[in-house]
Amino acid sequence: MRELAATALRWISEGRAAVLARPVTEQGFGPRHPHDALLLAPGGTVEGTLYQGAFDAHLAAEAALLPASGISRVVPVAIHGQGASDAGLTCGGQAEVLLQPLDSVPAQWWSLLADGKGAALVTGLAEEDARTTSIVVAADGTVRAGDHGDAAAVDQAAALLRRHRSGRDVRYTDTGLTLIEVVPPVPHLLIVGGGELAALLTAQARLLGWSATTTQEASAALEFVADHADGGCLAMLSHDTAVDVPVIGAALRAGLPYVGALGSRRTTARRAEGLAAAGLSAEQIASVHGPLGLDLGARTPAETALAVCAEVLAALDARTARSLRDSDRPINA
Repeated sequence: MRELAATALRWISEGRAAVLARPVTEQGFGPRHPHDALLLAPGGTVEGTLYQGAFDAHLAAEAALLPASGISRVVPVAIHGQGASDAGLTCGGQAEVLLQPLDSVPAQWWSLLADGKGAALVTGLAEEDARTTSIVVAADGTVRAGDHGDAAAVDQAAALLRRHRSGRDVRYTDTGLTLIEVVPPVPHLLIVGGGELAALLTAQARLLGWSATTTQEASAALEFVADHADGGCLAMLSHDTAVDVPVIGAALRAGLPYVGALGSRRTTARRAEGLAAAGLSAEQIASVHGPLGLDLGARTPAETALAVCAEVLAALDARTARSLRDSDRPINA
């Protein structure tokens, strides 16, 4: 949905009538971005992506039938077999898609997304008149726009934001449903150190759609930490004692969701002693991923970069990485 922010803001400023379409519930379809969405305008204009375009024409036609501003509708869609293959989908599936007038979505939602910030959108759909109300919850848990509405949903949105991972949840009540959509800040990987691994980490991060910054200077790293407490991640490659302990300590105090450090067991122990001497608690020190990276059997620098980014991904979702075969969680959840 973040990629729609600039278009949405422009259409809002122009007073253009449009409809935002995105899933409420879904089953199947295979791996996809959790916040794919469409902006649908009169005349058949479609911006964004959802299910490889399999339902664009159908959703555009349904959006054109919405009776008035503020009135929303949930539309079921499904595709299977050859139709799914022809659309380029990994597999078939079915979903319920919410069609919501763009003017009922607070502009601040789009502004936060356009700035790369994390935010949650809490949308209530009333059963009796099909009207929607939306609330924007910022990364710090405060309501930035809209009516407070369902306080429990706002609290849940704030809790999901603290996980630093995309998510969607649906709450059903006697009066209708509440859709909670969480778009975390774009992960930004700070790589402190140089060499081949730093370059490969940068490439791997950007392949994932993350931002990446490389520096060898403690001052630049400390400035980054101060500016990126929300969504920043640290990969410490430097073994310079004037750099690694101060920067790791600052990252821990700032609460960065991932702090990892390359090095031998001996280097890791030396850093732990330095962090303790700097006043960091045992719990904070134990949260450092050092030596960094998942145990994937990595040998080459490219494999190591993959193992590091995989560990960052798991840490952002606060989960212990393991094979899907050994997990009972829903796939792609």
